Amino acid sequence: MPRTTPVPALAAPAVRVHDSLVLEPRDVRFDWARLPLHWVPDEPMATHILNVLHLLLPEGERWFVKVFKEALPLIRDEQLREEVLGFIGQEAIHAEAHQEVLDHLLGQGLDPRPYVRQVAWVFQRVLGDRPGLSPARQREALIERVAAIAAVEHFTAFLGNWILNSPGLDRAKADPTMLDLLRWHGAEEVEHRSVAFDLLVHLDPGYARRVRTMAMAGPLLAHLWVRGVRFLLAADPTLDGRLRPSWREAYRITKRGLLPDPVKSIRSGLRYLKPGYHPTQEGSSSQALGYLATSPAARAAAGR
Repeated sequence: MPRTTPVPALAAPAVRVHDSLVLEPRDVRFDWARLPLHWVPDEPMATHILNVLHLLLPEGERWFVKVFKEALPLIRDEQLREEVLGFIGQEAIHAEAHQEVLDHLLGQGLDPRPYVRQVAWVFQRVLGDRPGLSPARQREALIERVAAIAAVEHFTAFLGNWILNSPGLDRAKADPTMLDLLRWHGAEEVEHRSVAFDLLVHLDPGYARRVRTMAMAGPLLAHLWVRGVRFLLAADPTLDGRLRPSWREAYRITKRGLLPDPVKSIRSGLRYLKPGYHPTQEGSSSQALGYLATSPAARAAAGR
């Protein structure tokens, strides 16, 4: 597969919430037969920090789909309803694409299942349904979960914007198929970055819930990520426990452009808390669509 390169950043246009947003689920497929265990050459820690995405996303995005399907009857705006349906379609394909990477890791001797079971417990039990609630409290709990998804989607859009503008991975000769997966997914995260936020505002235009759920989702996501890195480094059969995660090593990798800057991530989270914030202020739809027009996997899906 030909190596992909990031599309030059463009200024994000000022758009209204629903202008011209048609979300297309792209039935992409990837061939992982030649993917090395350390797909960023000579950088096992960088590889596994990014591999945490594969640990979190299948269960997380299946939960997104479930919650948004439950929210459909509450939507009174037909355009927003169509956007939510497109979001559901894209997230379902994202989950399956990352699940294939987990299956590949298992075949290479790295068993991700113990950690994935913990992630599933978080989404199914901690963030799952609460039987026995009254209809009013069920609706309230559903909106709270939509708000949590909006907060997480803010960070996935941040990561998507980063991966579209990350030439460090190309310089490091990262595996081109994995880069296409990450950039295809990142581009779709930027493309649909407003949907969860718009659904939240549609169901609850207040400000307090947005702040509360970000205060929960941000630290939880960081905690799961750190645990995921520790798990992958310990479970990697080629490392035999010799490599332990450290902030110094993460800083070195970040300076090489192989990981997003954590300070910028925190600043992005703080922007989400501004009263006038809207996700269209983050990233570029034009850039995202530009990459999707050149992505090998997305082009192959369009031709099927």
